Amino acid sequence: MKRSYPVKNLSCANCAIGVEKKLNQQKGVKSANVNFASAIALIEYDPALTGPEKLRDAVRSIGYDMIVEGNEEDLLTKQDEEAEKEFRILKRKTIYAWVFSILIMAISMSHLSSWFNYLQLALAIPVIVVFGRDFYIRGWKHAVNMSPNMDTLVALSTSIAFLFSLFTTFFPSFWEQRGMDVMLYYEASTMIIAFVLLGKLLEERAKGKSSSAIRNLMGLQPNEATVVQKADDGTLAYVIKKMADLKISDMILVKPGERIAVDGVVAEGESFVDESAVTGESVALEKRAGDKVVSGSININGSLIFKAERVGKDTVLSQIIKVVRESQASKAPVQRIVDKVASIFVPVVAFVSILTFVLWITLGGGEMFPMALVASISVLVIACPCAMGLATPTALMVGIGKAAQNHILIKDATAIEQMRRVDTVILDKTGTITTGKPVVTDWMWMDNSESAYSGYTREEFRSAIASMEKRSEHPLASAVVSFLESEGVLPTENLESFEITVGHGVSASFRGKKLWAGNLRLALERCGEDYISKKESFKSEGKSILFMGIENRCVAIAAIADEVKESSAEAVKELKRLGIEIHMLTGDSEAVASNVAKNTGILYYLSGVLPAEKQAYVADLQRQGRVVAMVGDGINDSQALSVADVSIAMGKGTDIAMDVAMMTLITSDLRLLPAAFAISGRTVRLIHQNLFWAFFYNVVGIPIAAGLLYPFTGIMLNPMIAAAAMAFSSVSVVLNSLRLGRFNYHPKG
Repeated sequence: MKRSYPVKNLSCANCAIGVEKKLNQQKGVKSANVNFASAIALIEYDPALTGPEKLRDAVRSIGYDMIVEGNEEDLLTKQDEEAEKEFRILKRKTIYAWVFSILIMAISMSHLSSWFNYLQLALAIPVIVVFGRDFYIRGWKHAVNMSPNMDTLVALSTSIAFLFSLFTTFFPSFWEQRGMDVMLYYEASTMIIAFVLLGKLLEERAKGKSSSAIRNLMGLQPNEATVVQKADDGTLAYVIKKMADLKISDMILVKPGERIAVDGVVAEGESFVDESAVTGESVALEKRAGDKVVSGSININGSLIFKAERVGKDTVLSQIIKVVRESQASKAPVQRIVDKVASIFVPVVAFVSILTFVLWITLGGGEMFPMALVASISVLVIACPCAMGLATPTALMVGIGKAAQNHILIKDATAIEQMRRVDTVILDKTGTITTGKPVVTDWMWMDNSESAYSGYTREEFRSAIASMEKRSEHPLASAVVSFLESEGVLPTENLESFEITVGHGVSASFRGKKLWAGNLRLALERCGEDYISKKESFKSEGKSILFMGIENRCVAIAAIADEVKESSAEAVKELKRLGIEIHMLTGDSEAVASNVAKNTGILYYLSGVLPAEKQAYVADLQRQGRVVAMVGDGINDSQALSVADVSIAMGKGTDIAMDVAMMTLITSDLRLLPAAFAISGRTVRLIHQNLFWAFFYNVVGIPIAAGLLYPFTGIMLNPMIAAAAMAFSSVSVVLNSLRLGRFNYHPKG
């Protein structure tokens, strides 16, 4: 079982690493990933060996908490409520910490001493004990568990400054007797806490924006629905029910302007429904009895009553939300490297701080004690493990959310990082490049004279053909029926002696005459004429032909093909512009494959391939050093999808293909593919920028904090400035990630 649970009280990347490590140590847990940016733990576990309560207890044992009660939608709502509550508390603590710190700063800068020292102490105690309390609790727990984090650094630096100042307040003569200035660092200890709290406040607000995609998706779900219930006396009652109380087979009323609550099939009424937010269909679709509706779509004008088919976590919208949440909680390969660096970062910083203190005392002597203390505290404070921890997950959250808004579902963060390396895309034909649904492309009358129809009108003939094909089981029959229905032709009910001749076609009697529809073999038998030239001309275009006639006369010909989607050629052109080589694989004939390749501009294709051969084709390209993305929609594509570097499924394909794939194009529009490449490229570029700045802050900041500039410029970094720099580093990384939210992909050409 794989579930995602919100984690509470995470304050830095090392916190997430600590929780992740603890979860992975539990019996029955197969894998656990904890995303610091989203505060979500994605856990795969064996329900027979462990459960949510046991996992929560393990997390609580190291000072954190996990929300496990309720379904996944409830968990997200509870997480938002908890986050809002914690944000208000954090805001209050930040304001008070700043008020007290500014007062201490004013006293310190006025160089007031004597009893003012005790006033500074009195003002500092609430900041340390109340407003900054969490830093010390979490910092101590992490130190005890041998996994020090940012809280440990803050607690250590402020404790040293405060305890030194406390000692000096009560025993100033200790320093005076040694010829040293009496210095207090209350303002440093409290200002560090104030800056870090402010940084956390800004960071939490920015992080909240990075998860807006999930909230927008959640907002598509109505909170309740109107259920139609029939009483024993036949009267109808309309009952408002919560989403959680809806059941399969409930009859649900949707009024104009309301959102559809769950997936189902229309039972009564007609209306136009806007499905753009869920499926990406830009045009409102007409819905009538028998048509499917999906949760999250909007009923525009008429009232509908539909029968619920999928409720709760099984609806299309719930599945989309689940995939986005799990994807945002997953980790890209680069994040695992960063996690390893972050896990040893704090101990290294602590060592550098001690080394700084020792070097100052060794090189400068005892009189340099205050400078040594300031430098060692500054080193502890300026270190930015949070910036490193936030660099990757915040960019991934925004990138995956942006993709979801563009109807691209990313199941695995690895796909985002891998996508930018792809140089070859393999496209399945049926259902990917083409619609996957045969349609009539040409209808030809063999003779325009009315006498050719043996006493029927053209409409009567087409009506009889529609009725025959409706009873046929041949795959092409539905294409003919759909075409005739679109032309306004209604099937007749007066057919007699309907008969299917396997391998030939269908026939029936209509008003005393024999009507037939079938392949070339049937046409030659009935008419004895040579239609091979007509068949060959359509065959060269990759089309199938249906011959239709009365008695021994061929009356009409319909050419049927699986049409290329309008968007496919445009998508191929754009992918080529991006420098990507396109290949097409199909189980269809050479003629069909050649025609589709020609119409879309694809240079490399292979026809008549079996599923295993598709897999081998992918593997062969990989052996040539190519990074391959496979795009498909059917069961026959699942093998190839499983071995591709990036696997992409079409949203209107089979569940098996979507289960195997790392990414799903919800609308089955290939133009989303270039958009996916663009979003991937921008996201990875942001990750690299974030990591550069996170490491830059530390590489430059720590030596300056240690006093590197002092011998040359006489400048020492104040711990308060160090705290501000540390807070700014985390906030800047998150804000940089949020820039992706403004990115809109516009294909060129």
